[in-house]
Amino acid sequence: MHVAHLSLADFRSYARAEVPLDPGVTAFVGPNGQGKTNLVEAIGYLAALASHRVASDAPLVRVGADRAVVRAQVVQGDRQQLVELEINPGRANRARINRSSQVRPRDVLGIVRSVLFAPEDLALVKGDPGERRRFLDELITARTPRLAGVRSDYERVLKQRNTLLKTAAMARRHGGKGADLSTLDVWDQHLARVGAELLAQRLDLVAALQPLTDKAYEQLAPGGGPVGLEYRGSIGDERGERDGFPAGGTVGGPGGTAGTAGATAREDLFGRLMQALADSRRQEIERGVTLVGPHRDDLVLKLGPMPAKGYASHGESWSYALALRLASYELLRADGGEPVLVLDDVFAELDERRRVRLAELVAPGEQVLVTAAVDDDVPGVLVGTRFSVENGTVERL
Repeated sequence: MHVAHLSLADFRSYARAEVPLDPGVTAFVGPNGQGKTNLVEAIGYLAALASHRVASDAPLVRVGADRAVVRAQVVQGDRQQLVELEINPGRANRARINRSSQVRPRDVLGIVRSVLFAPEDLALVKGDPGERRRFLDELITARTPRLAGVRSDYERVLKQRNTLLKTAAMARRHGGKGADLSTLDVWDQHLARVGAELLAQRLDLVAALQPLTDKAYEQLAPGGGPVGLEYRGSIGDERGERDGFPAGGTVGGPGGTAGTAGATAREDLFGRLMQALADSRRQEIERGVTLVGPHRDDLVLKLGPMPAKGYASHGESWSYALALRLASYELLRADGGEPVLVLDDVFAELDERRRVRLAELVAPGEQVLVTAAVDDDVPGVLVGTRFSVENGTVERL
């Protein structure tokens, strides 16, 4: 799969941009602050319905405009599709496929698939658990787009349940009788049901990622491993201990296809979540927030016997983050069809050894998009098309 043409209207710094793209390696070269990252960010947005740089859509719209449009011509084998997203901050975004059919934005997931390497990836190792949860959930939906609905449903139910708990907590603090909690049992059921599905998908994914991440880390930093992925759940027992889910234990099959064993495991997760919610209810009502569930979980990254966070050096942390992305790429390839590889100003962050190893690993990709401030930052093995990006113009060299 590759993107043959990218069109932008009022996206970030671009009033208009038309960028023809080829398979193979394409490098966007120019001084910092000229819009190189904006181009690859647009492709990432089509793939994930989210930016790797900001949490909301508002910064994606050019100053003075009320909306932005990102459009891409996508080629997969003999098939071509035109996918378009209209970004409307504060209002519902709109999507089209092949111009004629208006669809929900999440229906475009899977048309463009990409794996993006960026300086922000260091947060996967050094950042908060939310960074790692987002990494897992975005990869889940990249592999199986229909599961975007599971993630959306969980967030909706969690928001409703938290609203009810917050109302109850406020009433108690002000000496009132307390809110009507008669519907809390219903919300518990909803949260546990959709939470069990999300948790099962994450466990499946971690199990699939483990050997690929270990292999990628060895390729980037020979002799520096092994690495280990451990899913740390918020489900606790009666003593308040937290459960770890080893990466080797899978629930269901890859990509969300669960057989009988998978269904049984999901029922077990549902029961455990229900019990955890019941055990935490008094504390949740006092604090006004849901304290257990997939939104409180973490992916613990281990380097040897120690957690990478807090123990890994800067270079080791970079290698770990890159290994996670390379593992994601291999997983998506195994599912069928190569994703677009995006390397956004990554090589300038790496020492020469890691720079060469990463370039050699990604060079065979069907489409590789690189951004760099100067030509020297692009390793020689990445030979292909060059664009100059400066003063709002994108010019093919």
